[in-house]
Amino acid sequence: MTERIKFHLDESVSNAIALGLRRRGINVTTTSETGLIGVSDKEQIAFALSENRILITHDDDFIMLHRSGINHAGITYCDQKRRSIGEILNTLILIWETLEPEDMKNQLEFL
Repeated sequence: MTERIKFHLDESVSNAIALGLRRRGINVTTTSETGLIGVSDKEQIAFALSENRILITHDDDFIMLHRSGINHAGITYCDQKRRSIGEILNTLILIWETLEPEDMKNQLEFL
């Protein structure tokens, strides 16, 4: 069986996203649940990479980290004011349904 994508929400993302993903049986963690509130962005990326989780964020700093060449399991970025929670959720579900973890390795996906 193919490995499924898992997600990790940084502290900028609404917990409603985590709840919506979980209702669909998608594996997701949040920064608060994992005790990572206030840690650096690099530490967030390192945690997500160690668990092979795609990082979901509204924080522009992660775009710069990606461009710097940092190794990561994948980043999905969405400007907080551009999409509703429902739109973000639907796009993440589509990613989960159509991609495998390796497809997202060191990739930045704009929602």
